[in-house]
This record gives sequence, C-alpha cells and structure tokens, in this order.
Amino acid sequence: MKVGAWAVIAAAAAFSAQPMAQDRLAGAARDGFDRTLDQYVREGLVYYRALRVERASLDRFVTAIADVSLTGAHRDDRLAFWLNAYNALVLRTIIDRYPTGGRSALYPPGSIRQIPGAFEQVEHRVAGQTLTLDQIERIELSEFGDSRVYFALGRGAVGSGRLRSAAFTGDDLERQLSAVTAECVSRAQCVQIDRANNQVRASSIFSWRSAEFIAGYAGDADPLFTNRSPIEQAVLAYIDPHLLPTEREFLMRNKFELRFTPFDWELNDLTGR
Repeated sequence: MKVGAWAVIAAAAAFSAQPMAQDRLAGAARDGFDRTLDQYVREGLVYYRALRVERASLDRFVTAIADVSLTGAHRDDRLAFWLNAYNALVLRTIIDRYPTGGRSALYPPGSIRQIPGAFEQVEHRVAGQTLTLDQIERIELSEFGDSRVYFALGRGAVGSGRLRSAAFTGDDLERQLSAVTAECVSRAQCVQIDRANNQVRASSIFSWRSAEFIAGYAGDADPLFTNRSPIEQAVLAYIDPHLLPTEREFLMRNKFELRFTPFDWELNDLTGR
C-alpha cells in the first residue's frame, strides 16, 4: 500500500510539474520582459539611454530566468523562453556599457561589437546554466530545428532581425515566428530584390546558419532553381510565400545573382534619431 501511495503521489507531481513550469515561463515573459519591450522598443530600435536609467524591470526579468527549471515545459514554451532570454541579455549587455564608444575600427562606433567578447566570452546565468550569447544560439536554440529563430534574435544591431515590441510566448509562438519571416522579406537588411541590377541581396545570417536553413527550406524550393546551390535554394524558398507578384515573376526568370550582404553592426539605437 505504501508503494502504491507513493506512486500516486509521484505521478501527480509529475503531472503538475509541466503546467507549473509553463505558467512560470509565460508569466515571467508577460510580467517582466514584455513591459520592457513595449515601452522601449519601436520598429526594432531601442531607447537605450532611457532603458539604461529605467532598467529595473529588465533586471528583474534577467534575475528571474537565472535558475528557472525547464523540466516538463512544452517545446514552444522552452523555445519562447530561450528567445526572450537571448534578447533580454543582449539589451542588458548593451546598457551595462552604454554608450559603448568606438575602440575597434572593425565595427561602427557604439556597436555591441565594441564590447569585448559580448557574444563569445561574457557569461550569463540562464536556466541553471552559465552560458554566453553564442552558446545560447548554437546549443540551446539550434536543438529546436527551426531556422526562423535566427531572425527572431535581436543582436543589438540594425542588421539583425527586427526586435519585437512584445515578448515571445509559447501559446502564440507559431504566429510570432511566421511574422518574423514575413518581416524579413519586407526589410532591406534581410532581403533586397534589385531588379535594376539583376540581383537578390540576402542577409549574411542565412550564410552564417546555412546548414539550418538548408535543412529547413532547400527541399521546398521551386524545381526551377535546382541549378542553384542549396543555400540559395533555401533563401528562395524562405522568402517565396511573402513575395509580391512582380518580385516572384522576376525570380522565376532565374537569371539573377544572389549575394550575401555584410552584416550591419550599427547599434539599433533609437536615442537621438
């Protein structure tokens, strides 16, 4: 009887762990980071100067995610968690050192890249682990097998995907990631169809994560593009559902050059614009 009773208790605990984990993740996004994004982000640009002064909500969110357990959480809740964590940590990395100045001639003044090791060396406590931003992207986010996430990351730069003014949530994740794809096609920093010069210019993010984009999209490319490289096919399949009829007609001639543009590391700073 004792064994049976403990089995019932253990089963009940396991059953309740998933909704509790999901509620905690969703609540943290809504009550903390969501307010920060709504107040300080406009069209992907950030009021960094104001956020540096009024940072309490962002700091509380970063503290809250440090030791959150993801055990039992739904896939979409976990993915939303990691996207929010990455974007929040980018914001805090910047405001901790804002204005960043311009020590390196390799990057624009004020760029997040002016912060030594911002992506590869600076460590953060997230979900009970110590990780860099690069590790969150390469290890945690890559396991979900959804290349749309790479344009959902606000890298603190004009060339990144547009930072949203709302947090990602598990319940709404599919719609949010679909919007990320549609926004990409509408932004010159992501994709630019230049009919005058017979070119398609695509973000270097596609080439950085070519294996993931090829796995997710190359097989969906129009058979007309079989003569093109797998990553070109992936880019074309990624943007196709969101093209205007005139743009699709241009592409279907299949005589254009596809080039990957250098990433624009200018800080996505709304202050002073």
